[in-house]
Amino acid sequence: MLILKQKMKNILNNIFIISGPSGAGEDSIIKGLEKFLLIEIVITTTTREMRQGESQKNPYCFISKEDFLKGIKENKFFEYAKEYNNHYYGVTNNEIKRVAKSKKIVIWKIEYKGVISAKKKFKNITAILINAPLEILEKRIRKRYSVTDKYIKSRMIYTKEWLKYKNIYDYEVINEEGKLDKAINKVLKIIKDKIDKN
Repeated sequence: MLILKQKMKNILNNIFIISGPSGAGEDSIIKGLEKFLLIEIVITTTTREMRQGESQKNPYCFISKEDFLKGIKENKFFEYAKEYNNHYYGVTNNEIKRVAKSKKIVIWKIEYKGVISAKKKFKNITAILINAPLEILEKRIRKRYSVTDKYIKSRMIYTKEWLKYKNIYDYEVINEEGKLDKAINKVLKIIKDKIDKN
């Protein structure tokens, strides 16, 4: 673990957490960043079911709940949390070792519980919150998924809980409706400025 921590310290200048509630547009921003930067994505492990269009390691490593809990007992996870949907999400120590070898800009997409965990271990890691007004977030969720009002309500409750922890982030970028390029450029500037300083 000492060697792992030393490796992480060496890439802290190159690793950026991008995080935000449903509808904030983190995936669109990350995709936009790939036009300007060579990016390595941290692959999260989850117990949720694979959806249509997804595959193993795209965008998650999918495993059973039993295997995830076994991994917790065996200290295989660098960080993990049980999220709003009652599924576990976490990043393994092996995945951290993998990205530690990368010479690219490392993007780590996690929810706020994961940010809290990562910040406890590495206070200097850069965390960027992607956000939007609540009514816009709700509108985007409704547009993106065929879901019930009950689901929307539960997501918005979780989002409001999430936003109580805005202070754990180093930066907040508002992804306004119809202004995705503006949000991408703001995140790009944060990353470039951070790298230039180091």
